[in-house]
Amino acid sequence: MQTAAIHMAPQSHRPSGRGARSTGRPVSLSADPLRFASAYHAPVMAAAVVDGLVTDRAGIYIDGTLGGGGHSDALLNALTPTGRVIGIDKDAEALAASEERLSYAVEAGRFRTIHGNFADMEDLLADADVEAVHGVLLDLGISSHQIDEAARGFAFSADGPLDMRMDASTGETAAELIDRLDVQAITDLLRAYGDEPRAWPIANAIVEHGAFATTGELAEVVRSAVPAKEEVKTLARVFQAFRIAVNDEMSALERTLEAALNVLRPGGHLAVISYHSLEDRRAKHYLRFGNLEGEAKKDFYGNLLTPWNLLTRKPIVATPEEIQANPRARSARLRISEKKPDPQTSHPRQRES
Repeated sequence: MQTAAIHMAPQSHRPSGRGARSTGRPVSLSADPLRFASAYHAPVMAAAVVDGLVTDRAGIYIDGTLGGGGHSDALLNALTPTGRVIGIDKDAEALAASEERLSYAVEAGRFRTIHGNFADMEDLLADADVEAVHGVLLDLGISSHQIDEAARGFAFSADGPLDMRMDASTGETAAELIDRLDVQAITDLLRAYGDEPRAWPIANAIVEHGAFATTGELAEVVRSAVPAKEEVKTLARVFQAFRIAVNDEMSALERTLEAALNVLRPGGHLAVISYHSLEDRRAKHYLRFGNLEGEAKKDFYGNLLTPWNLLTRKPIVATPEEIQANPRARSARLRISEKKPDPQTSHPRQRES
């Protein structure tokens, strides 16, 4: 496994503590959008994440989807020597890579990792004797390393075992999932998690093929069921759908959003980076309304009943410069909300317009 060099640049970035607000246009991130990139993964919108997440430079922050540790590195560079970051990830390879990359912070007691599902954040932090934190980051999707490593089975561009598990030590592989599903179940899965218009013929082709062992086999069967000009987009949707199902990503995200609210102290920020509409819709609803249905519940006076102060009315997106340097940032959407102060100490909000 390739690991990154340790970044120990001077703390030149100073978060405003006021949250990142968006007009829907790309925001200026930094002179070097890949400053915190490594051979393992390139974190998207690192400067915007730090600016929107950090409210107390001596606080405790959770990187709920640690990956290669790029966002954690950016946070550590923005915090004082007493500020801490805790990284959570299901992927043992990600934990090892991040610990090596950020060994300077590990040794200083400023960074630690926890192996687990971010949906179990409350219990994981309780076990670590952490009661409340100043900020939580959720960078959803999969890392560059997971995509590029054929043996992990996430990519259709390289042949490898049809696995797709974030935590390779437990659970059902994509091959096992496909083998036990019938045509209708696969059709429903492709429509629900991939928004795939050709779900039925693809599902038929998959079931007719029988058991799969590799990503290459699955990709070849999918290609046989769609027009050549639609191959790449279709493969991306199909592999996304199976990955989401294997890792139960939507259910885990819903539980994680609620857990983040519970571990944040009043005034703390939650930042969510999503890469497709299924994730973004849930994040958008929860960060504005405090529920996953997007229901605007109001009190007698018309004030919105939500535990959040939404800081990004429209999502923050990567600049053209970052997209050129890291094409995988193209689909990223960053949303940020602030947990409201305790009712006993807060003033009534103005009526929503």
